[in-house]
Amino acid sequence: MMISRRNLIKSLGLVTAGTALAPGLAPAAVSQRNPVSFCLNVSTIRGQNPGFLKEFEITSGAGYSGIEIWIDPYMKYLEAGGKPAELGKRAGDLGLTIENAIGFAPWIVDDEKVRRNGLEQLQREMGLLAAAGCRRIAAPPMGAHQSPGLSLDRAAERYHAILEMGKKEGVTPHLEFWGASANLHHLAQALYVAAAANHPDARILSDVYHMHRGGSGTEALKLIAPGIIEVFHFNDYPGNVPREKLTDGDRVYPGDGVAPIKEIIREMIRKDRPVVFSLELFNKDYWGRDALEVARTGLGKMQNLVRECL
Repeated sequence: MMISRRNLIKSLGLVTAGTALAPGLAPAAVSQRNPVSFCLNVSTIRGQNPGFLKEFEITSGAGYSGIEIWIDPYMKYLEAGGKPAELGKRAGDLGLTIENAIGFAPWIVDDEKVRRNGLEQLQREMGLLAAAGCRRIAAPPMGAHQSPGLSLDRAAERYHAILEMGKKEGVTPHLEFWGASANLHHLAQALYVAAAANHPDARILSDVYHMHRGGSGTEALKLIAPGIIEVFHFNDYPGNVPREKLTDGDRVYPGDGVAPIKEIIREMIRKDRPVVFSLELFNKDYWGRDALEVARTGLGKMQNLVRECL
């Protein structure tokens, strides 16, 4: 179904610059009429240390419809007596979908013992995420990001294996590439691994910062079929730091740097399939500010950028 720009603008509930920080922003939910929703990756406010459950309240209060959690705080929540079903209910009561989880199980490495332990870890995490209503988990090249030499064909076989695991657990691992990785730093490499995995559930988790850091061009997005990227990490980067020297901490609000974000937005909207734009920052300057203000500011900037692209 084709979506008119007029209907998309209406369904997004996009805000103007003057209202971007207003409390009680109406979240934009994914639907057939609305292919874009906005999510907060809690890394954006991790420096304020609000606490795991408080992150949900801040995300909801800022006006997002989705949240991306990190596995380690979730596990600590469970170790302290929390229940997955209770977390899922809490998210629902706040009007949130747990869109994705950021995990670091070493599923891709050549070391068989490490990989076996990583697969056990990943399966356990998937089960606990499914019980909370989360249906995605990031699958980055953890453990194979520092030393080159990983075969992309072997990586594809291993990705196929965790996709099968995810099919049983009800959680889809999304292949994530890291711009500074020695083995999986480019969108083209992620495309190869996803294609060679030969699995209907193969998905790629992309990121504005990582695309630039690893040398990926935005034209490559035209080669990706609709629906293969369900979650796109949104951020920006400054123009005064060489690409190879950029770090996660250099990320800034979308639109505040030099990234070709509007090109990315237009390409993802052109795909005519739902996509989650998730704000993922690690900026220490922002960590020194009020967490709710940071979250609201990021949402307003993402909404305004999308509006400008329609």
